[in-house]
Amino acid sequence: MANEKSIAGEQADCSKILFAIQDTLDLISGKWKIKVISVLLYGKKNFTDLQRQIEGLGSKMLSKELQELEINGLITRTVNITKPITVTYELTAYGHTLEPIIQALADWGTEHRHKIKIGDL
Repeated sequence: MANEKSIAGEQADCSKILFAIQDTLDLISGKWKIKVISVLLYGKKNFTDLQRQIEGLGSKMLSKELQELEINGLITRTVNITKPITVTYELTAYGHTLEPIIQALADWGTEHRHKIKIGDL
């Protein structure tokens, strides 16, 4: 009986974790969002700078990704009164909470690339 309860508890814990992971993946999924966030970890950027730094990212897709990141509170958008008008983007404090996750992904990717290169799988 106690074993059945612990199995049910483990399944509930696992379900919570899976829901949390799915929420995270829904927020940062896709080919571009993590790259946009990664670039913004280095400071404010305007639209053109973001597009230039992320190879292959078109303006329409960048606009969409920035809008979704702003809606989710990860970045702020500031319209600068300049001629011509420019817009800068930066991570919010909440957006910066993704930094350790992105760093862990980068570290793992570097290690994986090394293992693949030397054939140590």
